[in-house]
Amino acid sequence: MSESAPLAITYREACKQALRQALVEDSRVFLMGEDIGRYGGCYAVTKGLLEEFGDERIRDAPLSESAFVGAGIGAAMTGMRPIIEIMTVNFSLLALDQIVNSAVTIPYMSGGQFAVPLVIRMATGGGRRVAAQHSHSLEGWYAHIPGLRVLTPATIDDARYMLLAALVEPNPTLIFEHVMLYNMEGVLTPGVTSVDIDHAAIRRPGRDVSLITYGGGLFKTLDAAETLAKEGIEAEVLDLRTLRPLDSDAILASVSKTRRCVIIDEAWRSGSISAEIGMRIVEGAFFELDAPLRRVCGREVPMPYAAHLEDACLPQRDAIVAAARDLVRPT
Repeated sequence: MSESAPLAITYREACKQALRQALVEDSRVFLMGEDIGRYGGCYAVTKGLLEEFGDERIRDAPLSESAFVGAGIGAAMTGMRPIIEIMTVNFSLLALDQIVNSAVTIPYMSGGQFAVPLVIRMATGGGRRVAAQHSHSLEGWYAHIPGLRVLTPATIDDARYMLLAALVEPNPTLIFEHVMLYNMEGVLTPGVTSVDIDHAAIRRPGRDVSLITYGGGLFKTLDAAETLAKEGIEAEVLDLRTLRPLDSDAILASVSKTRRCVIIDEAWRSGSISAEIGMRIVEGAFFELDAPLRRVCGREVPMPYAAHLEDACLPQRDAIVAAARDLVRPT
C-alpha cells in the first residue's frame, strides 16, 4: 500500500496550529486581542479557539490597543506568556508607546531584573483593497528598535513554527503575517518540528543576481526568478525571515557570490529596511559588486483603495524582473 500524500494546509491554519500547540503545552499562555474570541479574529486565525480553551485564555479586548498591549506587558513581567493579536500593523501605532517605551526598555532600565517575554502578532501589507489605514508595511520601523526581535514568516513551515521559537525568547518579539499569505496553501515539511529564527534562508540558489526579500514579497520574487531563468538569468532568492537582528552574513555571502543585488520591499523606500540592507552591503561588500544596488519598493503614497492603483503601488513581478535584468544585461 502506498503512503498517503501529505495534506496541504493554509498559512492561516499553520498559524492556528502554532497557537493551539502553545496553549496546550503551556498553561501560562493566553491570547488577547480585538475580536479574537467569538468572531475568530479578523483573518479567522483564532476561530474555534475560544470554544476549545475558554474565555480565561482567549480574551476578547475592546478597541484599545495601548491598554491591552500594556496589560500583556504586565502579565509577561509576572510570569505569564501572553500572545497579543493586533488586527493590522497600522493599529499598532496606537500601542507604540507601550511597545517602545515599556516592553523594550523595562529589561534594560531594570538592569535585567525584569524580562518581558511578550509575543505580538499582527497583520501587515497590502493587496486586500482595504485602503490606507489597513494596508501598510511598517515592520521596518520596528526593526529600527534595539531590544525587539522582528519576525516575518513567509512559508508554511515558518508560519507553523516561528511562534513557538518566539515564545522561548526572554524579551518582546513581533511577528508580522502578510495578509495576502493567509489563504496560501502548502505542505508542512515532513519531520520538521521547529525552525531557526536567527538566520535567513536561500529559497532558490543562483549565480547571476541576488534578490533579497521577506514576507509577502517572497513569492512574487520567486515568480520573478522563474521568469528570469527562462531568459538564462539565474537569480538567487534570499528570504530574510528575521528583520531584527538582520542576518548580515547571509546577505553579504549571497551578494559576494552573485555580485549584483535587487532588494524587494513592500514598504516605502525612504528610510526603509531596504535602505539598511543596502548600506550594510556597501559597508561589507562594496568591492564585490559589479553593478549598483537596486530596490523595488512600495510607492511613497498612502495605500489607495482602488484595485488598479493599489497594484501600481506594490512591488510586482515585472518590476523585479526588469530591475534584475537591467543589472545582469544592461541596455
